[in-house]
Amino acid sequence: MTRKSLVLIVLIAFAAIFAVGGYLYKINQGELTASPQIAQVSKDAQLERDYSPTYGPEKAKVTIVEFLDPACEACRAFFPFVKQILAAKPDEIRLVVRYAAFHKGSDAVVRLMEAARQQGKFKEVIAALFADQAKWAINHTAHLEEAMKVAASVGLDIEKARNDMMLPEITTRLNQDAADVKAFGVNKTPTFFVNGRPLPSFGSQQLVDLVAMELQK
Repeated sequence: MTRKSLVLIVLIAFAAIFAVGGYLYKINQGELTASPQIAQVSKDAQLERDYSPTYGPEKAKVTIVEFLDPACEACRAFFPFVKQILAAKPDEIRLVVRYAAFHKGSDAVVRLMEAARQQGKFKEVIAALFADQAKWAINHTAHLEEAMKVAASVGLDIEKARNDMMLPEITTRLNQDAADVKAFGVNKTPTFFVNGRPLPSFGSQQLVDLVAMELQK
């Protein structure tokens, strides 16, 4: 990795710190969820499944796996930050999305996101849901009908999505993600792994540092 590339990623971290800083303060105060230390992992657990939504090239040098909850405020704060990291090295970094639906009602919104994938609208819907999270995630509770209105605003066919949400393959994906969440000891969101390694502690700079370290290898 060149010095220029490393400086670019570090600059992204400092630019994002103002947007994320308030949320990190709340995390430190226990008001939001944060990444835990990871317990011993079951041999059957996998950080990435073949059905997992991804951003970036399949053969990227660095893979970030993020366990997220669409109703999580810290996940919303980190969403544009992670996308900036990807944009800094688009040919070398990829993101894998895993679900950890801890908030009340989040499991239904995750089903909505998976139904959006059936229509090729996953990225548009997750971006809209995070951008307008305050409209549908109220008092740490996700409200599906309000989330559907947000999803409809980016072109999702809601009637089709209602039917697709209960597809057996979507249930299977959610069950597997829940099992992997338990196996990896993930109990707070967002939780990040970089090339299979958990962050040494939670924070935007820690994520940037670990990505930069893996790029240098």
